[in-house]
Order: sequence, then structure tokens, then C-alpha cells
Amino acid sequence: MRFLAYFTLPVLALAAAMLAPPAAFARSGPAVVQFAGAAGNNKAAGSEQAVLERGRYLAIASDCGACHTVKHPISGQPFAGGYIFNLPIGQIVSSNITPSRQFGIGSWSEDDFARAIREGIAPDGTHLYPAMPYTDYSLMTDDDIHALYVYFMRGVAPVDTVPAVQTGMKFPFNFRAGLALWNMLFLNNKRFEPDPAVTMQVNRGRYLVDGPAHCGTCHTPRNFLMAESKRNYLAGAVVGGWWAPNLTSDPVGGLGGWSDQEIVTYLKTGHVRNKSQANGPMAEAVEYSFRYMKESDLKAIAAYIKTVPPLPTKGQITPAFAAHKPIDTDFTQYEFPLAGSAAPYSSVSSTVNGAVLYNTACAACHGANGQGADDDSSPSLLQNRAVGVANADSLIMTIAYGLERNGADRKYSMPGFLASTNPIFDAMNEEQIAAVVNYVRNNFGNNDEKITAAEVKTVLGGGKMPFLIKHAVLLTIIGGIIVLLILLWLVRCLIWRGRRRRTVRVRHRRHEQTAIGKGARRAEPHRQKIMTGAETGAKAVLKKKPGAKQKK
Repeated sequence: MRFLAYFTLPVLALAAAMLAPPAAFARSGPAVVQFAGAAGNNKAAGSEQAVLERGRYLAIASDCGACHTVKHPISGQPFAGGYIFNLPIGQIVSSNITPSRQFGIGSWSEDDFARAIREGIAPDGTHLYPAMPYTDYSLMTDDDIHALYVYFMRGVAPVDTVPAVQTGMKFPFNFRAGLALWNMLFLNNKRFEPDPAVTMQVNRGRYLVDGPAHCGTCHTPRNFLMAESKRNYLAGAVVGGWWAPNLTSDPVGGLGGWSDQEIVTYLKTGHVRNKSQANGPMAEAVEYSFRYMKESDLKAIAAYIKTVPPLPTKGQITPAFAAHKPIDTDFTQYEFPLAGSAAPYSSVSSTVNGAVLYNTACAACHGANGQGADDDSSPSLLQNRAVGVANADSLIMTIAYGLERNGADRKYSMPGFLASTNPIFDAMNEEQIAAVVNYVRNNFGNNDEKITAAEVKTVLGGGKMPFLIKHAVLLTIIGGIIVLLILLWLVRCLIWRGRRRRTVRVRHRRHEQTAIGKGARRAEPHRQKIMTGAETGAKAVLKKKPGAKQKK
């Protein structure tokens, strides 16, 4: 899920997936069957080859290759890194994770590997950006981490090259040390613990959803500091311009109206007729990960998802896939030359009429009335979540950038119509895309809301910028000034305290000297009296004993 990196860092995350080795479960004992390795450090379970195959399964399920492999027929070597995430705050380049000792992770110990996966810290102490979803991977069991390590060290061919470009982030995100504080606040470095109150299957599903599959990375909204909002768990969020829909059990905004089997089919194929189609990051997740998953794992995910407490989707008053009767439209009035006009056929490059644009660019595949193809090769726009959902972001992105998806049943492609993505057809600008979106939503999705060209431009730019990222430089400067003022105040306090101590000591010495002086003056008359009395007494004694002196 390459688009996940857009909003994590705080810019968070990528990849999609699952976990759970096939035959290895049976070899690992009953406790492992529950939630993939809950027995702890049973690294000796099964043969070495079984552990390696389990690691291979985990790597595919965790979608490692989608981010760490460049999709190129020549340079795209598995796990060699080099995939570039272009973000508003710079670029993140995926690293080489082959067992190359010089350019990859071949010199890492298993503890180094586990710390990077679970805590986001490389062996040299460098903090990894949360585009690597280590906050979710921290739940992974020791057995699963061990299997992954064995696979990457023994089952992956080393690639002795380094990506041609390197990660480069703008100020202040280039200071990775700040991630240490972020981790202190939001990294819950604890392993998965099953809930004895639910079934083994639901526990397995929760382990996959919250851990290896890190579904919340996309589908859970972020808080002010770009961490997942626990109170809005799986309630839907925008990721790099795409809408990651509500996965809770809410029957209107979430998956409460889906059957378990429909969820399983969607994960395997990327589409369910009269429900939805996977696009954007989710299409990648299906192509690289979910379609290879075991049926039992997909059913476990579906079972757990149906237990997630329902949360509404803002603005959604009817299910996004709700039935909608096709609107009969006479498209002859929109064909060139336009009715009543003597002008010859021309391109659509200048029109902003949504009906004309739809008839020219969309109707050939999706049907004049949005009914789609009978075999679902071109999906119906009726009873379609992408069309009926309150958030139009994914529909905008699909029209602009197109779609390519490989499911377990077929490959599906749709061209994009934005100028930068469409070398064949007449390209559309933001105003024209808005016109098509409005026509499709108003006619096929029961949605009268109007999308503007400005909103399309914002979505195509990755969506609304989070406050923290948008004002990062200003906040850093303000924070620096506040820290400086605090330091100056502390220095001033220390100086004042030192001066006060010195003043107190001086005063104390003066007080002592004064007290001694006063005491001496007060004691002097008494001393004089004593001395005088002593002398008088001595004289009196001598007078009484006149011969005492002579005797002595």
C-alpha cells in the first residue's frame, strides 16, 4: 500500500496484508493455530524449510514486495528497494531488504531485524519513518518475526546494489531524532494477547487486522500528532487522496450490510457486484497480498470485522451501495454535433457538460445508464460504494489516474483521464473531472452534492494537508522559541538562585560577626566586674594571712 506513506511521519505508512502460514500451522501445535505463534519463542517448531516457507507466506501477506520492489521489467529486482514515495514534505525511498551484507540487511542479527520491524529502529540507532508500519507490527509474535527473518536471510537472493536515489525530507522532518518522542507517545510495543471471551477465529482475525495487515494504518483517522485515533478505530480516512472506507460494523457507513462471504470475495478478487471495487492502495493490497491469502485467514478477518463496534460515516445517510434505478437518458442530444448545432464533430477538450463528457469517455464501458457489463468486466455504477459514498475522493482519483488491479479471478484496467496520465484519449482538466463526478454521483449515486474544480485539485494533490504537516516549519520555529525562552528562564533562575545563596551566606556571616561583637560588648562589663572582684578577693586573702607570702 504505497499511498500509506502520504500521511505518516509523522507521515504514516504503506503496505497491506495479512499473516498466517498454511501447513506450518499444523506443525506448530494447537497454540499457534489460534493466532500465529502465540506460544512465544517456539522457534524450533517444524523443520527449517517449513519455517522458511512460513516466512515466505508472511512476506507476501505483509506486502513487503509492494513497497520494497520497483515495478519495472528490468530494474525491479525483488526486495531491492528504490520505490519512491513523493510526499509534500520530501521523498521517502524504500530500502534494500535483501540479504546483501553491504547494501541490504545481510549483516543484521535477528534481534536487529525484530527491533526494526517492531520499534522502527535500525541497528545503527537510526529511526525509521512510520511509512514503515512498525506501530502495528509491534503486535507480531516471536515465531512470526523469526520466520520472516529466516526467509529474508535464506530465501531471498541478495542484490548488491543500493537505490539510485535516497530519502530526502524537508525541514523539520529531516530530523529523525524527533521520532523518538513520537514513539514514546504512540508506540505500544506489546505482543498480541488473545481475548478469551471470543472465538479462536475472531482472535485470529484481530491479530491479522491489527498486526501484520495493519488495516488501521489506512482506515483509521489520525489525531493531531498523526497517530491513529483509537476512538475512531477503522472509521475511514483519506490516504494520499484516496478514501479508505469505514470498516466498522455500521450498516450504513461501514460493512454491516456485507456478508462474511462478500468480504472474503472482495479481499480475493477486489470486487463484489452491487457492492464495491478496490481501487488505489486497496487494489495494490489485493494484487500483491490478499489474493494469495488462505481462505481461513480471509474468513477470520471477515469474522473479526463484523465484531468491530459500529461508527458512522460523516454525511452518509443511506448505504453507499444502496439500490438505485438507472436513469434513462437520451444521449443523442449530447453527441457531436450537438443537437441544434451545425458544428462538425469535435473533441471534448472544451466542454464542461458532465453528460457530454460521460457519454464520450465513460458510457462505452459503463453503459449509457451506468449498468456496466454483464460479466462485471466493467463494473456497474449502480449499487456501487465508490459512487454512493459521501466522500467522493476515490471516484475523483479513479477518473483522474485510472485503475489497474489483478485479483484472483481476473485483471482489470481503466485508463486515467487526467492530462498527465492519458496519452490516448482527450485529457480532462479539474473542472471537467468535477463535471463527470457530479454527473455520475447525481444520476447513479443518489447524491446531489456538487464537487468543485478547486476540490478536485485538492484531492489530486493528496487531499487536505494535516495541520501538523502544513504548518510544520512555523510550529518548529514557535516551538524552538518557546524552548529557548524556557532555557533562558531556567538559566535566569539558576543565576538568581546562586546570587541569593551568596547573599544569604554574606548576610549570615555579617549576622554572626555582629552577634559576636554585641555579645563581646555585653560581656565586657561582667568580665570587668569578675576581674575586679577576683583582684579584690585576692588582696583580701593576702591581708588576712600576712605570712603566706613569706612561707611560699
